[in-house]
Amino acid sequence: MEVIRNSRADRPLIQRYRGGGFTVSGGRYVGPVVVLPTETIFWPVADIAAIDGAWLASILVPARVSLCIIGCGARMAPVPAALRQILKEAGIGTDSMETGAACRTYNMLTAEGRAVAAALIPLA
Repeated sequence: MEVIRNSRADRPLIQRYRGGGFTVSGGRYVGPVVVLPTETIFWPVADIAAIDGAWLASILVPARVSLCIIGCGARMAPVPAALRQILKEAGIGTDSMETGAACRTYNMLTAEGRAVAAALIPLA
């Protein structure tokens, strides 16, 4: 699916999600990624249950985001309690949804100027 939305020029925009990856501000990424306000990085995870909360927090805290949207793939899954607690202690809220919804939500919040990140697992 292609997602086009007007956004602040200084923030990454998720333009497409398909084929096992993402197009973010014109760059193609194959596999899972974390989209931050200043960069997009590869994310070593296969599913939400395998997320290393300490690793994710170590990426999100320096980016100064207040919310991390987790795209779980084709189906929504709840954020594991341990992960939610680690991010809460770091001052970061979290929510999970299927990846398409996560991409759209990230773009909307970014357009509003919110300090948000998206941790995305691609659709199969």
